[in-house]
Amino acid sequence: MPTNKYECLKLENQLCFPLYACAKEVVKRYRPFLAALDLTYTQYIAMMVLWEHKSLTIKQAGTLLYLDSGTLTPLFKKLEEKGLVTRTRSQSDERNLIVALTEKGAALQDEALAVPAQMSACVQLPPEDIQQLYTVLHKMLAQFSEE
Repeated sequence: MPTNKYECLKLENQLCFPLYACAKEVVKRYRPFLAALDLTYTQYIAMMVLWEHKSLTIKQAGTLLYLDSGTLTPLFKKLEEKGLVTRTRSQSDERNLIVALTEKGAALQDEALAVPAQMSACVQLPPEDIQQLYTVLHKMLAQFSEE
């Protein structure tokens, strides 16, 4: 039993804080590698989804990236301005905006191949710790997705 009713408000007792701080630090370490690709971290994860699926609706991309359309619409507009994607209305339902890779966007995948190895050099954890962290974080994401 806590000795102080405010114990639960200590920063050291918050799960959210190390998650937030770690995510911020990881994204910071991505910056120099992504600068060479002229991408922000959010643009990079959006491109990863497109490299895997080739084309998606904004809604599908949002589900995969845990981002809302208010974030994705300007993000994909910027990627379109860079010539990496196209945005077109679905012919079957004009309410749906489809985002697809261009040749230039697909070619960027080859340049991005070095990024995971560059990042793994920044995270000095044993592979089993990385796998355990990955598993736990995805359990949390799945739980939030069910809500």
